[in-house]
Amino acid sequence: MIKASKLREQSDEELERQLHDLEEQLFKLRFQKSTGQIENPVKLREVRRDRARVLTVLNERRRSAR
Repeated sequence: MIKASKLREQSDEELERQLHDLEEQLFKLRFQKSTGQIENPVKLREVRRDRARVLTVLNERRRSAR
């Protein structure tokens, strides 16, 4: 689990890179789930929530920049 406070310390580029990595990981986990090969189903939820945290921080920054 990624803490929102740690995310706020990162630059926009780092957050974008992390978002890309999380989306890739989410795709792989969804594929594993659909084929019945997922080892840890809880990981799917954790990755989804981490992705949401990154998006939240990015959106906060975009709103405050306006």
